[in-house]
Amino acid sequence: MSKSGVDESRRRLLRTSFTTALAGMLGAGISSRALASEGDPDILTLPPWSKSLGKAVATNPYGQPSKYEANIVRRQSPGLTQTDQSSVSFSPLQGMFGMITASGLHFERHHQGWVDVDPRRHRLMINGLVSKPSVFTMEELMRLPSVSRIHFIECGANTGMEWGNTAVPTVQYTHGMLSCSEFTGVPLSLLLEHAGYDKARAKYVLAEGADGSSMTRTIEIGRALDDVIVAYGMNGEMLRPENGYPLRLVVPGVQGVSSVKWLRRLEVGDQPYATKDESVHYVDLMPDGQHRQYTSIQEAKSVITSPSGGQRLMTKGYYNVSGLAWSGRGTVARVDVSFDGGRNWYTAKLEGPVLPKALTRFNIGWVWDGKPAILQSRVIDSTGYVQPMKRQLKEVRGTRSVYHNNAIQSWQVAESGEVENVQIS
Repeated sequence: MSKSGVDESRRRLLRTSFTTALAGMLGAGISSRALASEGDPDILTLPPWSKSLGKAVATNPYGQPSKYEANIVRRQSPGLTQTDQSSVSFSPLQGMFGMITASGLHFERHHQGWVDVDPRRHRLMINGLVSKPSVFTMEELMRLPSVSRIHFIECGANTGMEWGNTAVPTVQYTHGMLSCSEFTGVPLSLLLEHAGYDKARAKYVLAEGADGSSMTRTIEIGRALDDVIVAYGMNGEMLRPENGYPLRLVVPGVQGVSSVKWLRRLEVGDQPYATKDESVHYVDLMPDGQHRQYTSIQEAKSVITSPSGGQRLMTKGYYNVSGLAWSGRGTVARVDVSFDGGRNWYTAKLEGPVLPKALTRFNIGWVWDGKPAILQSRVIDSTGYVQPMKRQLKEVRGTRSVYHNNAIQSWQVAESGEVENVQIS
């Protein structure tokens, strides 16, 4: 379908959606209580909280979610790993709004459990091909010029369970190793300049964490000098312990393992370090049996979060279809949504701000007629890259990989309104 055809189809869809929205809502029974002769008791009778004195300010010195939102939590997939210390918790994408992930809901991936490091004893060392090896305390780092930027972090194994077959039911488990936050810290380029890195010989930087696994990752010097942040702040406060407190690396656009938590050392070198977590793990198994190494970029990807697997459409009528899109190579340029398994596509509205290497929220109206439907989204990023279908990705990568699955996700809506995860080519 041409772009003009897509735009016209979208306009027709929106006109139909909004002109039938009210009728759909009435048919859904949304206003039936208000229209009933006896009236709505929740309107006619004041509830208890409207007739009593509320709690005092600072009852909770650190604010907490409402008890009615207790189901919106990170969840672990039982049996995914041998130990809970080397495991994952998934963000509840289906229950979130906008582009920012609440700090307490940011996904976790640990290799030997998380630690709560004493910031007074934490140090960052810079060594290797530098003229002035340096050691910084947290106090010294926080006195340096800082930046604040919004970026996503996505585990390279996000959606990894879906390579071969449909494996998990909900978007929390298919795509929940993904979060987006405002990070504050010192540009890595400033620290490297301060240490006097060897501009002629420096090709890579090794980042090392202070946890029990001593996570180490190689980062190309060009990327290190670009937009990498040595971060201590997250969403306006200090990092949470499970997200690397008091110091972590944020490497925008690449797989999350490179954003080393509890950062303690940066070493400048002239060749890749080939550590265990980049030579044996976090590699792509190709169809010919070869391992593809140092594949860090998170390619353009999107997913509909509402409605999504495990949810149910209660009645026919209007629904706002919403989701997230992102790209490790730049910004989201456009998101298209299909309601019939990819036969027809309609351009969704992007909610601003649309930022580089950050999540972008998209929305589009849809009137469900009660018949089976298959919902999909595909993103086109600022480089022109188009998110691939499952078939297209498998033709290149096979089905034996774990990492970097950015294929189009399909949600099937049954006549009952139940939404489930399906795979179609």
